[in-house]
Amino acid sequence: MEIGTEKGFSGVGLDEMLKAVGVPKGSFYHWFDSKEAFGLAVIDTYGRYFAGKLDRHFGNVELTPRQRLQAFFDDARRGMARHDFTRGCLVGNLGQEIALLPGSFRQALIDTFLDWEARTEACLRTGVEAGEFRADLDCARQAKTFWIGWEGAVLRAKLERQAAPLDAFATTFLQQIEA
Repeated sequence: MEIGTEKGFSGVGLDEMLKAVGVPKGSFYHWFDSKEAFGLAVIDTYGRYFAGKLDRHFGNVELTPRQRLQAFFDDARRGMARHDFTRGCLVGNLGQEIALLPGSFRQALIDTFLDWEARTEACLRTGVEAGEFRADLDCARQAKTFWIGWEGAVLRAKLERQAAPLDAFATTFLQQIEA
């Protein structure tokens, strides 16, 4: 997953991946039929890992919904800074190289985004119910917009090697939804 957050998938050979984790090629093929099968497992694992992160932030009842979103932004910013903005989102990286990837990856990536959008939508709905976010907020549309914009901000932060794109997105998104 670490290699994927930095380099994507199509540009990384199986040998490089296996060397990074110290796994012999024979052992790899015991568990996976192909690099494609491995890639699908990585997408699933990363999706579940990140969903857990979203749940910790968006489901934190000790914070207001706005604070939950801000906590997510702050955590992501720290994480990217810790790696000098060389790592991004594995799902976003793979989405950008979809033309080079096996066709089976497309639906796996879409399903991952849909899952993350549902978690984001639940947080937004809680904010509307609490009167913290606009009463007329279309939470489903804003959740989709969140992930479209956030992935762009992560890409730009990697490109520029700085947090400014993340901060700009976070500030603008929060301003648009606040009551």
